[in-house]
Amino acid sequence: MRKNIDMDERVLTKLKLLSAFEETSVKSLMEKAISFYVEVKEKERLKSLSDEEKEDLGLLLLMQQSDREDVVSREDVMSALD
Repeated sequence: MRKNIDMDERVLTKLKLLSAFEETSVKSLMEKAISFYVEVKEKERLKSLSDEEKEDLGLLLLMQQSDREDVVSREDVMSALD
């Protein structure tokens, strides 16, 4: 996907210099920077969650990994809850 971004000339010049030092393209450098920023923000968000919200998120992640074709009977569920 190609997107045009208006950027300050000073920032663009710094990006070009950094990409030359890193021996990579400006596009690659921006992708790495954005990925890093998103990762940091995700970690900050996880740290700010309450214990209950963390449990809910963990349960959601487990549910997403489950096999939707695997069926359990009602009796099995009730016996597991006892």
